[in-house]
Amino acid sequence: MSRYDLLLAGAGHAHLGVLRRWALVERPPGRIGVLALGPDAWYAGMLPGLISGRFSEADCRVELQPLCRAAKVELIEGEIAALDADARVLHLVDGRSLAAEWLSLNVGAGMAIPPQQGDAMQVLAARPIGALLEGWRQWQAEPRRMAILGGGAGGVELALALADKVPGVALFCGGPLLAGLAPGLRLRALGLLRQRGVQVREHCPIGRIEDDWLLSGDEPVWRGRRLLLASGARPWPWLAASGLARDAAGFVAIRPTLQSESHGQIFAVGDSASLDGMRRSGRFAVRQAPVLTANLQAALVGRPLRPYRAQWQSLALLATGDGGALLGWHDWSAGGQLYGRCKDWLDRRFIQRHRLAG
Repeated sequence: MSRYDLLLAGAGHAHLGVLRRWALVERPPGRIGVLALGPDAWYAGMLPGLISGRFSEADCRVELQPLCRAAKVELIEGEIAALDADARVLHLVDGRSLAAEWLSLNVGAGMAIPPQQGDAMQVLAARPIGALLEGWRQWQAEPRRMAILGGGAGGVELALALADKVPGVALFCGGPLLAGLAPGLRLRALGLLRQRGVQVREHCPIGRIEDDWLLSGDEPVWRGRRLLLASGARPWPWLAASGLARDAAGFVAIRPTLQSESHGQIFAVGDSASLDGMRRSGRFAVRQAPVLTANLQAALVGRPLRPYRAQWQSLALLATGDGGALLGWHDWSAGGQLYGRCKDWLDRRFIQRHRLAG
């Protein structure tokens, strides 16, 4: 069993920010490792641009080994099978075990799929991105009409990116489109989706799949053979058996210091964590990075930790698939190519900031 003073499990946005800060300034003392699924970390904000053909795969990912070398941190590739929170031991799918004095989880979340009867419907999830791209390449060989589940920003962006790539797109939302965002942004998105020929069904939750039908309640609402999941974050099954305190949905319950409520030597951030006022969004994960960095450093040297304060409002920029973007801020909204260039600049800046040579 390999033992570490600190183990960062997952290469999500917050952990990338931690590594970048350690690459620029001295990292904490001790043996530190990063566990990742592969040699690269994908940036989810550029996925719609990648799907629409505006970006290449190389544009949208960060190579981890140079960043880890610069931060003087070991890179470990593997997939988590189980976590023993009391012992702080991660068991990997390939049989290896990793133990840590301090552990930080930035492992994201899976996507919930409605109960499925029959195999007529091909289903792809927007996460993990590597698996999505592999499936999308197969779908591209024979374009067909498709449905997308998810009325959040991710679902809207993917629907706009795919509108001219397949014969038809239907977007299903369990509630209103872009719930919680600026009303003007919602109206702009609805207009643009309809302009692009996307069929939008609000307040139409999909409860199950029967052969090639999507059903809302007992009503068949769409028939086809391809379904893309873009909402419904679901905690990884191994979290349920880990012993960590969890919220009602099964995500890791954390304190404002980003520590587990039940296990103070385990931190959790990003989509795998649950804190009042914190949304599951890459933007929030990026903002957790400075506090997580400071608290990991403080934990390793025995200093007090500081709280993370989630922002209730944040700027929303939604790619429209044609190089433009929709912008929402409080009750104000706008759209056009100028905002698309701003989004591209921010996305590329994120990638470049984390491409450090070590």
